Amino acid sequence: MRKRDNQHLLHRGKKEILELLAVLILGLVFLVYGSQDTYTYAQEKSDKVTILFTHDLHDNLLPFPAVEEGEVVRLGGYARLMTAIKEWREKEPEALLVDGGDFSMGTSFQTIFASDSPELRIMGAMGFDVTTLGNHEFDYRPDGLSASLTSAAASKERLPVMVQSNIEFPVDEAGNMTDSVKELKEALETYGAYDYTIIERGGVRIGIFGLMGEEAASMAPMSEVTFGNMVEQAKRVVKILKEQEKVDFILCLSHSGTDPDVKKSEDEILAKEVPQINMIVSGHTHTTLTEPILVGNTVIGSAGSYGRYLGAATMSQTSSDEWKLDSYELIPITERLAEDETIASKVAEYEAIAQRKYFDMFALSLSEVVTVSDINFQTPEELSAVHGESTIGNLISDAYIYAVKEAEQEDYIPIAAAIVPCGTIRGTIFKGDLTVADAFSISSLGIGADKMPGYPLISVYITGKELKTVCEVDASITPLMEEAQLYLSGVNFTFNPHRLIFNKVIDTKLAGEDGSLTEIDDTKLYRVVCNLYSAQMLSIVGDKSYGLMSLVPKDQDGNVITNYEDHIIYDKSGEVKKELKEWYALVKYLQSFDKVKGVSRIPSYYGATQGRKNIDDSIDIVSLLKKPNNIGSTVYVIVCVLLLILVIMIYRTATHKRRKRSRRKSRSGKTKRSTR
Repeated sequence: MRKRDNQHLLHRGKKEILELLAVLILGLVFLVYGSQDTYTYAQEKSDKVTILFTHDLHDNLLPFPAVEEGEVVRLGGYARLMTAIKEWREKEPEALLVDGGDFSMGTSFQTIFASDSPELRIMGAMGFDVTTLGNHEFDYRPDGLSASLTSAAASKERLPVMVQSNIEFPVDEAGNMTDSVKELKEALETYGAYDYTIIERGGVRIGIFGLMGEEAASMAPMSEVTFGNMVEQAKRVVKILKEQEKVDFILCLSHSGTDPDVKKSEDEILAKEVPQINMIVSGHTHTTLTEPILVGNTVIGSAGSYGRYLGAATMSQTSSDEWKLDSYELIPITERLAEDETIASKVAEYEAIAQRKYFDMFALSLSEVVTVSDINFQTPEELSAVHGESTIGNLISDAYIYAVKEAEQEDYIPIAAAIVPCGTIRGTIFKGDLTVADAFSISSLGIGADKMPGYPLISVYITGKELKTVCEVDASITPLMEEAQLYLSGVNFTFNPHRLIFNKVIDTKLAGEDGSLTEIDDTKLYRVVCNLYSAQMLSIVGDKSYGLMSLVPKDQDGNVITNYEDHIIYDKSGEVKKELKEWYALVKYLQSFDKVKGVSRIPSYYGATQGRKNIDDSIDIVSLLKKPNNIGSTVYVIVCVLLLILVIMIYRTATHKRRKRSRRKSRSGKTKRSTR
């Protein structure tokens, strides 16, 4: 009995040991596989976010010309960009692809912006997840943007989500919108534009919103909408994303930009004021940041313009609220990248549509060679970096005068000056062949009263005194706003950058076609030609100069112009009367040069400056004070009066002190005598 009991106890002991081993084994299995399950879950809810980004593409669906190491090459192009995107997504399938606005306006493709919306549709085909609006999306006014959004939505194709968080739709006292603003609001809703959007990648909830900066908004004067304070609106949206939507990561698509002066750098100010933003894709200023700007824990990235680069940033989560930058790079979109066949085919389709719908009206082929150049002219970036005369500016302003002569024929009235702002020059001319498409890209902006792409040239009259003011605008405003730099045909002037602001111009002369120089009569009306946008901007010189300078465009009889579209110049040389577009004026002038082997060639005259804008760097007192204008004279008089008052005050004070000392001495002498 005891033996059996012992055996039973032994059996029971073995059983307990086996059960214990089983528990231990199960525990080990749980630990191993439980930790593996936890690891798998951590992988599913990734702690990393990869952002691929572009901005300021400006309709450069095809590669654009540039000079690298002295050679003309073609960079960018959506078909190559698509290849770079695919390469990245092979490594990072969950990468987010976004754009920071100004995806339109800049090449021949913009001519079908309203009718076919090639930009948004091809971005959708490329896999862009989100985009925002830039100021140039409003170049064709609210009607044009409405038509583009509606066209894109009607295609039923995949499109990028649009976010815009600080747009405002003005209403009148009765609470009603204008028809065009109402139409735009409805078009944005139809397209699928939101205050913000949320995209989940790798289990990470990414909140994305878009902003238009103050400076960018000021460059969309025909938009008819307004944009709220970007910092205030960012705080509002971020609060919603954090507290209500519970996002893990916040991305801002900001069409505002950065500036070397931190006080003017809108996106750096935004990052400082709204530190909850993890990353800002910074558009508008066309900045190329090979290294990102870090403001606290916020990463600011910029990838240049025109699709020259694809930006890529990877960030990882260090805590529930903090992310750190792991990597950042700009991938050059060059000839090394093969073209994606699908995207190349779509680009070719849109190019054919632009040819048929727009350029056929001018009897021009996009691939047609307009002229041949032996000169590399300055690029827009180079123009912005230097305050001075420009050969490309000379060429375009001369083209205005030539084309108006040709368009008006026997009705031509002599033009005193043609004005071209730096900000409207969007491309340039390089050595070699220049096609119609290339020429269009140089002066591509805007729309006319005919609702057709391209700013028309207009004719206005200003007094000789105001013509001198035009030169002063260039001399004094350019250092504050580089886009305001002006290039003139018909006027030569000299300025000293060291002189008093609004009094920098020393000498101004009319320049005849034969090179002769004559004095300007302050009271005479002179005919001036510029594009529609420039005339509108010239009219606000008074505001920009705080009322110190005045420039009021008038008609031939001296009446103040209230509607600039009434003064558009029309081309009467063809069978159909049509607006004289500035890009077409340039093409006609380029075609007029002497031909070599049947093709026009740009003359060597344009290889050098012609003394139209001269800089006197002298800092001696005579150079700084000579030949003052009314503003300078007024300031000098005020300064002299103040100095005179100061001298009188000093003299009176000194006299009063002398008299006081004299009285003291006198009293002191009397006291001594009385003591004796």
